[in-house]
Amino acid sequence: FMMMPKKILDEVGDFDEQFFMYGEDVDLSYRIQKAGYKNYYFADSTIIHFKGESTKRGSLNYVRMFYKAMSLFVKKHYSGTKAGIYIFFIQAAILMRALFSAIGHLLKKIGLPVLDAIIILTSLWLTKFFWSNYIKGETNYSPNVILIAFPVFTAIFLLAAYYTGLYDKGYKQSQLVRSTLVAALIILSTYALLPESVRFSRGILVLGIALSYILMNIMRRLFIKWQYLETIPKDYERQQTIVVAGEKDYKAITSLMQQAGMPEKVLGRIESGLTQTGPSLGKINQLPSLVKKYSVNEIIFCENGLSFKEIINIVKTLPTGIYSKFHSAGSSSIVGSNSSKEKGDYVAVGNNYNIANPVQRRNKRLLDILLSMFFIIGFPVFIFLQKKITKFYKNVFDVLFAKKTWVGYAAMPNSFPALKTPVLTSTSLPSQLNELPVEALLKSDEWYATGYSVLTDLKKINRGFKFLCY
Repeated sequence: FMMMPKKILDEVGDFDEQFFMYGEDVDLSYRIQKAGYKNYYFADSTIIHFKGESTKRGSLNYVRMFYKAMSLFVKKHYSGTKAGIYIFFIQAAILMRALFSAIGHLLKKIGLPVLDAIIILTSLWLTKFFWSNYIKGETNYSPNVILIAFPVFTAIFLLAAYYTGLYDKGYKQSQLVRSTLVAALIILSTYALLPESVRFSRGILVLGIALSYILMNIMRRLFIKWQYLETIPKDYERQQTIVVAGEKDYKAITSLMQQAGMPEKVLGRIESGLTQTGPSLGKINQLPSLVKKYSVNEIIFCENGLSFKEIINIVKTLPTGIYSKFHSAGSSSIVGSNSSKEKGDYVAVGNNYNIANPVQRRNKRLLDILLSMFFIIGFPVFIFLQKKITKFYKNVFDVLFAKKTWVGYAAMPNSFPALKTPVLTSTSLPSQLNELPVEALLKSDEWYATGYSVLTDLKKINRGFKFLCY
């Protein structure tokens, strides 16, 4: 924050809006300095600041906007040859940073899957070598079959890993186990369907998949140790949360957690004062020992019983790995931020939607694609089952190319996780046939978003099949 006499602001002018997001404070400080005043930086104040919705650091947009602000500053406050030289170097810096940012972003997106692909292919080739030379002895397999089969099985493994959530943010070993088991099931089932003439050995596949799992697990453990890979703690699902609040505020917070679908995370209450006002785990002066005793990893502070200064002083003394969240008395949300680099998170009534889960969203898109392809393949049959065949197949191709989804929301606009325009809504009817009041449609959408699964879509499509041509 900045503080100054109003007369100085009247003299030099307000924030320049062309610097929006980055550089507006630098520009104002420079204008104050040019007007003959001095700027003082006070480093001893402490604030709680949550990472918000501003541009993600390191992204291409961040680089562009940050250096654009620098260019604007130079153009505004410098002139002549000096300005031209500065702008040239700034533009060169923008291009270099943009290049590095693009490469880094690409590596973050595809780096782990590429390494996994190398591991899987290598594991299959190594297994084949040892199998044919030391187990089956001098067995020769068709090079053409192997050259085609191994990359195909690797692709199947990666797709299975993607759809089971292995590459989602926050790694858990159970994700790798689940991905490997699903991939093994699909690969071995595919192998069983191949003609006898192109089969090589089921043993190579089984041992190759097992070796892939071992090597991928070792790689991830090393990445975690080197802090290249974020993890989800083993006890995340059993996360222990305590609330520092008075009895009335504690009831409000636990009610909020209940409505958000997380009641099991609240262990109990800590008195915000030194006097006992009701059942609690202890008082505020006992917080450090209580955190250790109950293996707490999250604390929710209510500002009603404590001043912000007191809360800040307590937060500063918490050990590493203890996350803090904050609730304002009378509000219906809990906010916090575990990292200066990531957007802050929050707990609010109704924000625990299953359809927001990355795995569920991928599965929904996969279902859209598979159903669209099924309808295309079954064209000779479906032309007799749909009244408006042209409109039906327009919907099929719109869904296939991600312009629409088979099932979506009935009420628009709404505050639920975004979906494409639906063919059918959560009522199993197309939007033009919905006659329920908006409140009822919103409730139907809420049930759909909260309890979403692929089976939900299949049931609604089955129920509203004759309306797929709307």
